Amino acid sequence: MTAINKPQTQYLKDYQAPDFKIEHVDLTFELKPLNTRVTAVLQLERTVENDVDLVLDGVDLTLISVELDGADYGDFHVENEQLRIKNLPFSCQLRIVTETSPDTNSSLEGLYLSGGAYCTQCEAQGFRKITYFLDRPDVLASFDVTIIAEQKYKHLLSNGNKIAEGQLDNGLHFAKWQDPFKKPSYLFALVAGTFDVLTDTYTTKSGRNVELALFVDKGNLSKTPHAIESLKRSMQWDEERFNLEYDLDIYMIVAVDFFNMGAMENKGLNIFNSKCVLANQETATDKDYHTIESIVGHEYFHNWTGNRVTCRDWFQLSLKEGLTVFRDQEFSSDLGSRALNRIDAVKVMRTHQFSEDAGPMSHPIRPEKVIEMNNFYTVTVYDKGAEVIRMMHTLLGEEKFQQGMELYFERHDGQAVTCDDFVCAMNDASGIDLSQFRRWYSQAGTPRLSVSQSFDESTGTLKLTIEQQPPSNYLENKPLHIPFALELLDEQGISLDLKFENTFIDSVLNVTQPYQEFQFDGFKTQPVAVLLEDFSAPCILNHEIDEGQLLHIMRYARSDFSRWDAQQTLFINAVKQAVKSGKDVSLSDDVINTLHELVTNTKGDLALTAELLKLPTFDALAAEFEIIPVDEIVQTIVRFEQQIAQQLYQPLLDCYNSLIDDGAISPFSVAIRALKGQCLHYLAKAGTNDAADCLVVAANSSNMTNVLASLSAAVKAQHPLCDELLAKFDSQWRHDVLVMDKWFALQAMQSKNGAIEQIKHLYDHPCFDFSNPNRVRALVGSFSHFNTAQFHREDGAGYALLGDLLIKLNAINPQNASRMLTPFMSWKRYDEKRAQGMKTQLMRLASLEGLSDDVFEKVEKALK
Repeated sequence: MTAINKPQTQYLKDYQAPDFKIEHVDLTFELKPLNTRVTAVLQLERTVENDVDLVLDGVDLTLISVELDGADYGDFHVENEQLRIKNLPFSCQLRIVTETSPDTNSSLEGLYLSGGAYCTQCEAQGFRKITYFLDRPDVLASFDVTIIAEQKYKHLLSNGNKIAEGQLDNGLHFAKWQDPFKKPSYLFALVAGTFDVLTDTYTTKSGRNVELALFVDKGNLSKTPHAIESLKRSMQWDEERFNLEYDLDIYMIVAVDFFNMGAMENKGLNIFNSKCVLANQETATDKDYHTIESIVGHEYFHNWTGNRVTCRDWFQLSLKEGLTVFRDQEFSSDLGSRALNRIDAVKVMRTHQFSEDAGPMSHPIRPEKVIEMNNFYTVTVYDKGAEVIRMMHTLLGEEKFQQGMELYFERHDGQAVTCDDFVCAMNDASGIDLSQFRRWYSQAGTPRLSVSQSFDESTGTLKLTIEQQPPSNYLENKPLHIPFALELLDEQGISLDLKFENTFIDSVLNVTQPYQEFQFDGFKTQPVAVLLEDFSAPCILNHEIDEGQLLHIMRYARSDFSRWDAQQTLFINAVKQAVKSGKDVSLSDDVINTLHELVTNTKGDLALTAELLKLPTFDALAAEFEIIPVDEIVQTIVRFEQQIAQQLYQPLLDCYNSLIDDGAISPFSVAIRALKGQCLHYLAKAGTNDAADCLVVAANSSNMTNVLASLSAAVKAQHPLCDELLAKFDSQWRHDVLVMDKWFALQAMQSKNGAIEQIKHLYDHPCFDFSNPNRVRALVGSFSHFNTAQFHREDGAGYALLGDLLIKLNAINPQNASRMLTPFMSWKRYDEKRAQGMKTQLMRLASLEGLSDDVFEKVEKALK
């Protein structure tokens, strides 16, 4: 890309308040596929004394007319996706008429047609594809919206409450919506189509009746009850845990198949990706059910943490997203298994987020600069942002944290604010000094904690030394305030009180200095320390711990997460030893015996048992190496899993057969299916007739969790039944594209020769569509993220497959292309041949004519 066309970088430090505010917006849409007319009437007021131009954002719009206070106005010009209007009075009414083409809008931003329905997506900067506007989050206005469309679009929806509807001439009808709450343009929503509708009601704790409505494509009504029940649980939980009540008369969710994200929290009218709404047990897995509940909760919780209080600018995105991810994690943990939810969250942190922290896209949770705002939607902003909120909760405790939330809303309801405003409310309400803690918002990278311990038998004193080190790519970082949770276990596995100078202290240590010592006394023998319990801070922990101590923690730690964490460390250490030695190292007898205990004792938390039986993922293991030894890790995982399958075959088979699945979606039944599925994963590798019978029975189940467990086990084991089972699934489910996404993802995991050619062949499958993000992510996204052996082939064929797709997506949907690019971002961490293969694809993209801002930013950073 030439310097002239190089996209411009935007900086947080350059923020300036808007020169104009928009008090009210009246929008009228005359919907047509190729030339939708949008009339925007803006009530404007200048916020500065001096006469300045009004500069409105607009992309891919045809300007029809501009009027000022009811008269034609000509003192304007359009340049570089901006409408500049001069010589406006201090306050005025501006009427702007534009046209846009929803049918040709493949970016899925702004107003577009999705499966025969009109739909919008405006976050972060999609509203400028609808009309000229001050498209920034700190301009809040009330909206009236009139939608005019043909009768075939039965449902005409927008934000707020519907105040009028009726018939018009020429086969048209209209609906008018009014949102009484001021909102930024990114929260605007419009949907027009004909849907099946599930309705319900919810009575708030103050006695208000709220109408609930879930709109889905025709024929999908049977897949909606779980989502509507999830919404009601979310509403009740937010009232009980955070004392927050819904504020409109109606809450609507619309499910569409073409959507870049999981869902969007538009005020009163959430628009969801269909896969995050539709579920019954025949078509959706238990994981799908959990994901739907979590995402429905997340978007509902945004009503307060994102909508009622929003971001001043997009650099503050974690203000709403980090906080709301924390809230949805707490929601899932309060309603389900806190341990499993914590394990899931930490998996994301240690693989994707730590990798992002160490790579070219590294940034603080409140970034300092960006080219394309869509590239802000990262695991750092969301998931690390949530961990920062969680650390505040740990430091303050539930009561003071809730007091901080109450003060935050009291101060800022109806405003666009900053991350500093949130921390200030927490600081002031709790009386706890968070001035040093604020560095978590401005410092990038993953801090490292080196911990050593010594025990004085004569005094019974344990000394713990914690050294806080900045990440290697940010050596200038200053010390952080880190909550360091700790448990000490005696020889019998009993949790010991922490006592310092005859005073019992809290189990959370405040690590604030580069080097600190903590002493605890009163012990008869040296305790085993559970460090950074429950992952109390998003740090990399370095400390010496032997296999016996890890097994002790795994058996006795009070935190189920810490038990799982010890088990993962056992596996990781074994893989690292095998890679380092270059020999066919096996899992130790102690580890195998521990797994045997898990399989034969089915009285505890079976879902946790299933997690304890899993080896770490490739990404988790790769994080342990500076230069990733791809082949060695893959071969070691295969060898260890084969060892488990062979040495524990009979206990695994007995466990599988002893677990009776009643088909319910209760936590206990879900846990049974999770453990059966993990047993099946290993049994398939044994290649026995009994294992084959188990695969066939599960594949013929009426429960999709069991079916997918069977097919996944067969694919990953390269079982002789694999092709037969996949062909049957295709024949059975070809009519349901969301279910076929699961099939595409399974096909992407094929590790046999010809896997890449098979993926190219699947591009011609009747269910595949390059313009649909779900299809692309299911097939090629699954391949590039999870099929390690084939994606990282030394001949570069896997890299070329992704490179070809990215070039195609750049022209269709740049936002999706940018997200699909992620596997190339860490190319420098691979051996020379693989690194060159990935770099070659990045260079192809860099030289591409018409490279989008979304892709350009990531390619430029990757190649630096």
